Amino acid sequence: MSESGLGLRQLGRAPVASNDVDEAETPGAVLLGRAEDGEVGAVVDIPGARLLLGDAERGDDLIDILGDIGGEGGVRHVPDRVLDVYLTEAAVERYSEIWDEAVAAELYVHVTSEQVMDAMSTDAQGVLAVVAIEEASGSEALATALDGARLVAVLTQAQDPGNAGAIIRAADAAGADAVVLARGSVDPTAPKVVRSTAGSLFHLPVVTGVALDDAVAALHEAGLTVLAADGRGDFDLFEAESLLEAPSAWLLGNEARGLPAEALSRADAVVSIPIYGKAESLNVAAAAAVCLYASARAQA
Repeated sequence: MSESGLGLRQLGRAPVASNDVDEAETPGAVLLGRAEDGEVGAVVDIPGARLLLGDAERGDDLIDILGDIGGEGGVRHVPDRVLDVYLTEAAVERYSEIWDEAVAAELYVHVTSEQVMDAMSTDAQGVLAVVAIEEASGSEALATALDGARLVAVLTQAQDPGNAGAIIRAADAAGADAVVLARGSVDPTAPKVVRSTAGSLFHLPVVTGVALDDAVAALHEAGLTVLAADGRGDFDLFEAESLLEAPSAWLLGNEARGLPAEALSRADAVVSIPIYGKAESLNVAAAAAVCLYASARAQA
């Protein structure tokens, strides 16, 4: 075991941290402020984990972008994508299961001082991990994600990162097979999006870089019925059992403007959620959760 001037000790396969980026020689080493080789990092689904995001080619510093995401399954879910795991001494005792699983998976595990942890993340709660993101973009990635799919969420011009992340999380919880962010939507690796997914970003395919027309064509090719969620719908969600029983994809609109006419025209059916109280509408993330769970229940 060795210790650097930064207060970081290396254990097992852990690389040495350095104040000088040029001195790091170990592949995969994560330095204070930068990820080697421009790796894009993302959070592991473990208590208190945080996302570090950086691009060495642009010279961007690593930045903390996640809140606590809870659960201890991250090392189990994506151990092959975990670049480094950092824990303070207090966290090693508090989250011993994370330590044990990370070491068993032969991951790079570091014990840091509180000072180093604070420098890397202002709110990591003693645990921080860096995970490589696997990008799924374009028609080929979409075709792969739709193979055998029965439930899909499609975001059209979704600009609010919190809503986008919440929809990914809801889709994961409802057992959806994939989420598609059509062109014009927020980047799923944006800090607030990742934070809002609470780890679900790593549980199901999230496809980007596809135009809405191409996405709808691919959905039909895969045998899915395309349903649009809109308050002007011809079908009441709770009276559309026959629609929901079939493999389907939900088109979900922009937070402020909803679905544009062109998107509605591409749907096989437009479905509305009944409002029983005095609210004018539902937030798009709330509407997505209701629709996805209605489909999941009908398909069960």
